[in-house]
Amino acid sequence: MRSPYASRAAAGICALAAVLTTTAAHAAPAGPLARQAPGDTITLPVRDALQGLIVQDESRAGYERSKFKHWTDADKNGCNTRAEVLLAEAVTAPTMRTNCQLAGGTWYSAYDDQYLDSAKKLDVDHLVPLAEAWDSGASTWTPAEREAYANDLDDPRALIAVSAATNRSKADNDPTNWIPPYAGYQCQYLTDWVADKTRYRLTIDPTEHTALTEGLAGCPDRPITVTLAR
Repeated sequence: MRSPYASRAAAGICALAAVLTTTAAHAAPAGPLARQAPGDTITLPVRDALQGLIVQDESRAGYERSKFKHWTDADKNGCNTRAEVLLAEAVTAPTMRTNCQLAGGTWYSAYDDQYLDSAKKLDVDHLVPLAEAWDSGASTWTPAEREAYANDLDDPRALIAVSAATNRSKADNDPTNWIPPYAGYQCQYLTDWVADKTRYRLTIDPTEHTALTEGLAGCPDRPITVTLAR
């Protein structure tokens, strides 16, 4: 079961509470988020949350992965963000060696419905990829805000340990071009995608909006609870 990471990366939320850009491209949505401030927690059906996101074209101009500093060790305990996720999500706990090197343990990869017996077989995926975040708003953020996004341990939907093969097949695609191959996880994936975009007030492009709308039409309209980072 996923840990809420309640004690991790508290500084990240503070960093993301910076002043919002005043351009129309990244203004707060006119829907359910209009009166909400960073740090507020909202609960609403996922389809309502989807309709609250701004729909606009996206641009990857200027993107470099290095502009999102990761994996960091925010609490200085010797384990970086990747290791923290692996420790939190382990089905069978691994042994932790010097410098937070993990040995043994088992993990469940929800993307492809399989169990893995080595941390080396897993990637820690940004559910909304760094490049996608850049395209849909993060290009205007400060380096500190992007670092906080890339190492977000405060919302367990942001980062997920999955098989390296599925993570690399996903690459930086949004749900227009990629959803998990395991059908039993697809509704959860789409729901979490909307939750992550809501948390950071990221935009969605028209084809992404269509893919999410059509995908969620076949899913339960589950309520999502989100603490806004922006």
